[in-house]
Amino acid sequence: MSVIIASAFLPADDPEKSLGFFRDALGFEVRQDVGQGTMRWITVGPPAQPETGIVLHPPAADPGVSDEERRTIAVLMAKGVYTALSLAADDLQGTFDRAKAWVEKEGVGEVLQEPEDQPWGVRDCSFRDPAGNLVRINQR
Repeated sequence: MSVIIASAFLPADDPEKSLGFFRDALGFEVRQDVGQGTMRWITVGPPAQPETGIVLHPPAADPGVSDEERRTIAVLMAKGVYTALSLAADDLQGTFDRAKAWVEKEGVGEVLQEPEDQPWGVRDCSFRDPAGNLVRINQR
């Protein structure tokens, strides 16, 4: 028996900006785009992993989420502490340079850490995507 990761979900309060980050800055392909306006579910993924996707979704769109919970989610997203994603790249420096250039050009997202060796044995960098999600990228 084999179990794979099919999809992970990241909140995206501005679908166009989040799409730009994952498509243009990181080179992911768009697999699906449903909905309209801010109520869009966009699946993106790395071309080398067609079975794995990241679904950029409207935060707190679930009808079971209360107004108070929606406000809490918005506050946590604004602080950049709501959720995180860890990626890996064959060329960490090249990936960092491309993503940094996109962040600077578009004026959204944030460079948190340039590539550096960590005491726990990986070399990585980090960004906040346009929705405030932490995105760490490890050298593969």
